[in-house]
Amino acid sequence: MKFIDKILIANRGEIACRIIRTAKSMGKHTVAVYSEADAQALHVDMADEAVCIGPGPVGQSYLLGDVIIEAALGMGAQAIHPGYGFLSENADFAAAVEAAGLVFIGPSAKAIDVMGNKAEAKRRMIKAGVPCVPGYEGEDQSDVVLVAEGNKIGFPIMVKAASGGGGRGMRLVHKSKDLLNAITTARSEALNAFGSGELILEKAIIEPRHVEVQVFADSHGNVIHLGERDCSVQRRHQKVVEEAPCPVMTPELRDRMGASAVEAARSISYEGAGTVEFLLDAQGNFYFLEMNTRLQVEHPVTEEVTNLDLVELQIKVAEGEALGYEQDDVFLLGHAIEVRLYAEDPNNNFLPSTGRVAQWLPAEGEGLRFDSGIRSGQEISPFYDPMIAKVIAYGDTRDIARRRLVEGLKNTALFGMTTNRDFLIDCLSKQTFIEGGATTAFIADEFGDDKIPVEPVEDWELACLSLLHYLIGRDMARSQALGVGDSLLNFSTMKSAYSSFRLAIGDDGFEAKIRSLNAGQYQIEIANHSYSLRLVDYSDGKASLEVDGVRVTVLFYFEASEVHASLDGRIRRCLNILANASTSQEGVSTGKITAPMHGRIVELFVTVGDEVEAGTRLAIVEAMKMQHEITSGVDGVVAEVFVKLDQQVAANDMMIDITEVE
Repeated sequence: MKFIDKILIANRGEIACRIIRTAKSMGKHTVAVYSEADAQALHVDMADEAVCIGPGPVGQSYLLGDVIIEAALGMGAQAIHPGYGFLSENADFAAAVEAAGLVFIGPSAKAIDVMGNKAEAKRRMIKAGVPCVPGYEGEDQSDVVLVAEGNKIGFPIMVKAASGGGGRGMRLVHKSKDLLNAITTARSEALNAFGSGELILEKAIIEPRHVEVQVFADSHGNVIHLGERDCSVQRRHQKVVEEAPCPVMTPELRDRMGASAVEAARSISYEGAGTVEFLLDAQGNFYFLEMNTRLQVEHPVTEEVTNLDLVELQIKVAEGEALGYEQDDVFLLGHAIEVRLYAEDPNNNFLPSTGRVAQWLPAEGEGLRFDSGIRSGQEISPFYDPMIAKVIAYGDTRDIARRRLVEGLKNTALFGMTTNRDFLIDCLSKQTFIEGGATTAFIADEFGDDKIPVEPVEDWELACLSLLHYLIGRDMARSQALGVGDSLLNFSTMKSAYSSFRLAIGDDGFEAKIRSLNAGQYQIEIANHSYSLRLVDYSDGKASLEVDGVRVTVLFYFEASEVHASLDGRIRRCLNILANASTSQEGVSTGKITAPMHGRIVELFVTVGDEVEAGTRLAIVEAMKMQHEITSGVDGVVAEVFVKLDQQVAANDMMIDITEVE
């Protein structure tokens, strides 16, 4: 047995908070590490102790294994938990932790090394008899060989980074002419993200399900699986919705997939928590995809249906305890669904968004669970993954879990930046998902390549937003007026008097007239329609209103003459035009290329004088671990280039000026 009294968590955000909670419940002392950008982060306050390990960029902080080990030794920790991402699947780091006399809460460095390289992992799985997708995983990584092997496999094919995951260094290629560009971009992205540009090629299994099996093993030779998770709903090869169990799973198929996953783990003498990922086709055939040698982001859904704490099991196995469970002891009860809340804009190609969390209002309700590492007032920087929270719902049936999750999201709001919350609600509400028919093609099939449609604002919503402006203005006036009590609120000598507002949502302006009646009753006229509103409750960013007798709950936040509100699961931003001193700006020419987000210039394809066409690649900006192509919107000539390679840019910074030609 290994004595572990103090654990250093080599991670940040929600997973650091998650590990800290369980470690404390076990009576363990916890140490957080943080970058300068995370000095005010929640995980820093939750831990018993905390150590700053460097500036914001991950290469200067969270990826510095030697600095983290030094911090653990200096703080008297006996173990390091890597969480997921960062150094969690770095074999050299795991080996260095052990060499320093510390316990690495995870598998051995050898197991990480074998499974961390997709090419080697696939070779090992083929030898172990685990079904694998046909492809190329050879050592010759020249462009000539990769292109030739790709054409030999046949299209469509997947180009994948041999190291890492999360969709980085991954491209789907449908035509031979696009293969070389995909190889070049995937290699560059993989090198930047994982330190290795090695690639593999695989035959693309079209519209499969992405089904993974949670395995657990101890140092006593026990290996079991804890059932499966369906992670088919993905965007850019990154999981968006996960659930357990898989909607189309049968006992016989679970036994076969589970046995393959257990054999995969046993063949490399695995210890701890791991996930074996498969592609499942419509005929029930499954193929090994990869093995993640760490805790998964989506582990909460397995916890909900097994009633096990996977972090607790990780710590116990790391201490040398036996699992205490055999395969027959594992039962899956009920259903759980998880969604990933990202700081990103679905209406702008899902580009990451940064800024301050003005207000974080997570919902409460039966079966709801929030795993987050944020709080109101916190800055979301461009240095890290844009996932800011996970929302999980459990129910006796899949539909109960789904309905609870939809309602939980509708009653949750994060104001101050754009998130994918509304998009998640849309995903969960699609008939294909309701029926359990989602495959990896779900988002493309249901939403297409166009912008996610924004639901039109209805007049009753305008009435609610108008009343919020009225109430906020009233409260501000009251706070500035001395000696005016609540008894004089809404007092008027002219009962027919209206307060008039000129408001706007986006580019659409409207007028509202509000008349206060009595006992929280208001009459609001908008677009020749009169609404009767009653204020039921109003406090702490939440209002309960009755609109023509129908009760609605509104979450809201007010800043700079603008109300940010969540009504019936839709985020609205309503500006008081008269109170706003700023004026609208005219749009700029599409030839003026600005940075769509905070990030770093990793590729620059044009110079002054180059002729370009609409769609020509101009540059690549890397932000939040992803690379984003910047293309020309016009035909023209490059007049000026304002950026250079490796330069950091902020959102809306001018990058390239193109003189448009007729």
